[in-house]
Amino acid sequence: MNVTVTVNGKAFTRAVEPRTLLVHFLREELGLTGTHVGCDTSQCGACTVHLNGDAVKSCTVLAVQADGMEVTTIEGLGTPAELHPLQAGFWEKHGLQCGFCTPGMIMSAAELLRHNPDPSEEEIRHHLEGNYCRCTGYHNIVRAVQEAARASRAAGQAEQAADD
Repeated sequence: MNVTVTVNGKAFTRAVEPRTLLVHFLREELGLTGTHVGCDTSQCGACTVHLNGDAVKSCTVLAVQADGMEVTTIEGLGTPAELHPLQAGFWEKHGLQCGFCTPGMIMSAAELLRHNPDPSEEEIRHHLEGNYCRCTGYHNIVRAVQEAARASRAAGQAEQAADD
């Protein structure tokens, strides 16, 4: 069965088995290995990506279900030269730990900040409940999200001031 998806702004068409999970399609067909397979039970969140703008666990979505949709992976958020504010926040606040959960954490946090640009610590912790960090690094992860929120608000204010 052919599947066409737009991933990180680029269209791809591939023949896939109907049972292929989106996470395996991204990693094995497209070589986007930033999305991790953690638990295979949809509990850990390491495979979180955005599907038409919403955070989803890509181990719970068949590739054929994503046909015609837009997918954003961690590779689509920033570049090594220009990190996304969340990537920079994780770097600056030591939220990376071993890094295995980091892409899923960042994709979940990006969804949170899109809907709530100034979340409280409690709101951040609640939103990330579906993502596990086995290094117990939640405190620095929360700080990283707070830093990203602060930096994004400051950048938005700077852009608005430049427009005025």
